[in-house]
Amino acid sequence: MFRILFYTPEIPGNTGNAIRLAAVTGAELHLVEPLGFTFDDAKLRRAGLDYHDLAVLRVHKDLPSAWEALAPTRVFAFTSDGEQSYANISYLASDVLLFGPESVGLPEEVKQDPHVTARVRLPMLPTRRSLNLANTASIVLYEAWRQHSFDGAGI
Repeated sequence: MFRILFYTPEIPGNTGNAIRLAAVTGAELHLVEPLGFTFDDAKLRRAGLDYHDLAVLRVHKDLPSAWEALAPTRVFAFTSDGEQSYANISYLASDVLLFGPESVGLPEEVKQDPHVTARVRLPMLPTRRSLNLANTASIVLYEAWRQHSFDGAGI
């Protein structure tokens, strides 16, 4: 199934929501340290509800460790300066969907990493900075899953 990769996430509520997202879709959630919170954070626990035990979650000490664990064939880096729309990609179930920290997005060296297949954006009105991290991951993951007929959902 799809793999979501949050590079150095900062806001516990966003990661908690992503834990829930992973649990209800069957996606894996991977986090690259440093994290802007601890797993004891009440906001993380509250946003994730009781889905923490149902989600596949892995924390990696750095990006090279994440690449090693994921052994990705395709990585889509989501950024406001992406060259193509998320809706124009034919997603594979093994794809890695990469998102950056809430305050600054993906740093240039991550966007240029040789593992990155493409830099991708979600359409927004001009002069708007960005969407919420968890919302963006949800939009992208559901489009990818839709392309696979919501495999495993029984619909």
